[in-house]
Amino acid sequence: MTKTIAYTAIAAVLTLAGATTATAQPLDTLKKIKETAAVTMGVREASGAMSYSLGAGEYTGFHVDICKRVIADIQKQLGLAKLDVRYQSVTAQNRIPLVQNGTVDLECGTTTNNAARQKDVAFAPTLYIEEVRVATKTKTGITSLSHLADKKVSATSGATAVQLIRKHERAAGVDFKEVYGKDNSDGFLLLENDRADAFVADGQILATMISQSKQPQSYVVLKEILSVEPIAIMLPKDDAPFKQAVDASIAKMAKDGEVARLYDKWFIRPIPPNNVRVGMPASELTKAAWVSLSDKPLEDYAKK
Repeated sequence: MTKTIAYTAIAAVLTLAGATTATAQPLDTLKKIKETAAVTMGVREASGAMSYSLGAGEYTGFHVDICKRVIADIQKQLGLAKLDVRYQSVTAQNRIPLVQNGTVDLECGTTTNNAARQKDVAFAPTLYIEEVRVATKTKTGITSLSHLADKKVSATSGATAVQLIRKHERAAGVDFKEVYGKDNSDGFLLLENDRADAFVADGQILATMISQSKQPQSYVVLKEILSVEPIAIMLPKDDAPFKQAVDASIAKMAKDGEVARLYDKWFIRPIPPNNVRVGMPASELTKAAWVSLSDKPLEDYAKK
C-alpha cells in the first residue's frame, strides 16, 4: 500500500461546505474504495501516542497503526492488488463533518464515542478507555481542581474538556479563565510557556506531551479524573457493510493479541521522533474493552 497526502486545505474547506448535502444519501464506502483503489484516513497532528504527525506528510500512532491493519484487511476483502492510503489531517472542529460527507473514510484520532455523536457518525469497537485529567507545573502549587480559582486553564478548541472541569464537584464555584489552543500541541504550549496555569486533555495526551517536553520533571497531573471516556475510530453512519468489515478486522486483532502488542509499542516502548517512553500501562478498563468488544457510547460507561 502506498501513502500520499489526501487533499489540499482548500479542498477540505470545500467538502466541509457541502457536508449537509453530501450526507443526504448513505455512503457506500466499500464500493467507493473498490472503484477508486484509494482510502482516506483521518489523522491528528498532535493527539498524543494515538495519532500524530512525523512531518513530511507522515502520521503514526496507536490508532493509525490499527487503521492501517484494518485497511490491509479491506484490501484483501476487495481483492485489490494496490490500494492508495491517503492521509487527511483533521481537527476537533471538522472531524465529524469530514466523515459525514465522505472526505474521510476512517477517522483514526482521539474521538470520544458519545450518544450525541452517534446521531451523526458510527464508531468501531473501543480499544482505549481514556481518563480526562488536568496537568500543571509543580511550581504553580496547584494540587487540586479547587486550586484553579482565578487561574488560566488551556484546552483544545472544539473539545469539551473545560466543561468537564466546571461539572466536577471539586471545582464547584471555582472561577477560572479559559484559553484555547488550535490543537493539543498548541494547548500544551500555553502551559509550557507559562501563558496558562493548567492544561486539560485526555490523560494519554498529557502523558505523551509531558514525556516529550524539555523538562518532564516540571509537570504534575492532578489526581482528579474528570471523565472516563471510550475513544474509538469513527466511521460513516448507516454504512453497515463497511462497519462490518472494520469491526471484523478489529475483532481479529483483539483475539490474536495484535491490539495488546500495538498498545505496548506505543505506550510502553520508546516512540518516534524522540525515542521517549510515554509509560502508560493499559488500564483494567482498556484491557476489558479488548476482551468484550463494544461500540457503546460514553453514557453507558457513566451508568456504572
